Amino acid sequence: MPPTASAKSILPSFFFYLLISLPVTDEVQLILVNNCNDQIWPAFLGSAGKPTPKDGGLNLTSGEEVVIDLPERWSGRIWGRQGCRFDINGKGFCETGDCSGQLHCQGKSGAPPTTVVEMTFGTSTSPLHFYDVSLVDGFNLPISMKPVGGGIGCGVAACEVDLNICCPSALEVKKGNKVVGCKSACLAIQSAKYCCTGEFSNPKTCKPTVFSNLFKAICPKAYSYAFDDSSSLNKCRASRYLVTFCPPN
Repeated sequence: MPPTASAKSILPSFFFYLLISLPVTDEVQLILVNNCNDQIWPAFLGSAGKPTPKDGGLNLTSGEEVVIDLPERWSGRIWGRQGCRFDINGKGFCETGDCSGQLHCQGKSGAPPTTVVEMTFGTSTSPLHFYDVSLVDGFNLPISMKPVGGGIGCGVAACEVDLNICCPSALEVKKGNKVVGCKSACLAIQSAKYCCTGEFSNPKTCKPTVFSNLFKAICPKAYSYAFDDSSSLNKCRASRYLVTFCPPN
């Protein structure tokens, strides 16, 4: 028997109550997998007041994975570095995503262009987890994030295509003859219009550009510019998430 009109009206309230009544766990588990053909160096940066796991960086060979436990309400970002060379003291450089020439970034952000995964595992006012893949700082390698085993209201954040292959020449970053990164329009042009700053620092004045539209067309599950919230920000509630570098597409 189908639900009555009155029953239908209380269903959304019931599911919302169910969501906010979920128990808050002490930690969230991230599983990082390197599905790229070459080794990469994942890097981490906690938001202000949040710890940075693994001292900010580690190495993953092709096919390798690592599990990281993070406290509830942790927030921060993860990116992949490529073409790195470090000595026994962890000093050196990376072709993309470099953090001041250190294996362990220890609070340093990555030099753009980098594909970034951003996440917040609950706040003081919401039990929900928020996560996205951002191309606002440009692109260096494909990456995705999704819950393990599903979850309530969950989606996939991803840029699964190698944008370096189709990067406009004005945005290319090369090492020798190889394109290793694709700059954002903000990084390449350095203007308020493309960086969403100054008079363009709000959603009404900062609009998609021809470059962000290109990124969006190829990677529809990723942020293409600063105010790309509606189609790019994922809301979820899960205990484990999979972050894959070079995910299958």
